[in-house]
Amino acid sequence: MKLFRRILIAAGALALAATAAQAQQFFRIGTGGTAGTYYPVGGMVANVISQPGKISATAQASAGSVANVNAIASGAAESGFSQADVATWAYTATGVWQGRPAVSGLRLIANLYPESVHIVARKGAGIRSVADLKGKRVALDEPGSGTLINARSILAAYGLKDADLRAEYIKPNQAGDKLKDGALDAFFFTGGAPAGAIAELASAGAGIELVPIDGPQADAIRKASGFFAPDVIPADTYKGLPAVRTLSVGAQWVTSDKADANLVYEIVKKLYSADGQKAMGAGHAKGKFITKENAVEGAGIPFHAGAERFYKEVGVLK
Repeated sequence: MKLFRRILIAAGALALAATAAQAQQFFRIGTGGTAGTYYPVGGMVANVISQPGKISATAQASAGSVANVNAIASGAAESGFSQADVATWAYTATGVWQGRPAVSGLRLIANLYPESVHIVARKGAGIRSVADLKGKRVALDEPGSGTLINARSILAAYGLKDADLRAEYIKPNQAGDKLKDGALDAFFFTGGAPAGAIAELASAGAGIELVPIDGPQADAIRKASGFFAPDVIPADTYKGLPAVRTLSVGAQWVTSDKADANLVYEIVKKLYSADGQKAMGAGHAKGKFITKENAVEGAGIPFHAGAERFYKEVGVLK
């Protein structure tokens, strides 16, 4: 009899454990390099939306926008951050995605914040404009990144291509180290300001400058791609550096249409709760942009059903 009771107790414990395992849902967020903005913001978002016994969210470092969209399409990640242009190109098989299968199941969870295009130059390298990059040692970020796509668009507006530079394809933190050592003249980075790798260089007194993207070339870039907007990186965003005019593109959080609608609904509800908003605003300079009002701006792909339900409930989407 005692043995039978023990068996029943053990069976009950196993059933409870199985139920708990089913209740706990895992949600990976592909971000970017650890020295950029996607990674720390992704970590904050994961912390905010995680709920013990219900949702376990984790931020994962990655090569960036293109890599994240590919991971979602293959099922290697539940979600990821992407530039607005990359997400739309993937969904419509246009732009850099032309000739490749459309990622027709890609869905928007939220537009997050504007990403500024940074061109960081070594002081004394004689780089005052994008045109001055010709013949210089320039890092364009690694394949799979939105930065690489942006860099090529910007270079093209000035009549330049990769072959006109001594181009390297490395992450911003590696580029920062090489620039500090005098082995690199400049690097591109698209991300929310302040970006860790650049802030570290400025604070260390490494001798850097930000190169402007403005004038007729910037106007031509905006005309060719509606995703770019005029932007200014304010003075002292990076220690000792003046304000600089540049361009920005929206950072978006995307997922698959296969993601559970109730799960996505609970995620956005938690993110835009009073506690969630307080945590985001305190955690990073770009956190204050992550609001339910901004979430529905600049959507180039359909919203996920769970996110759409929430935005309609709170009145920011009709």
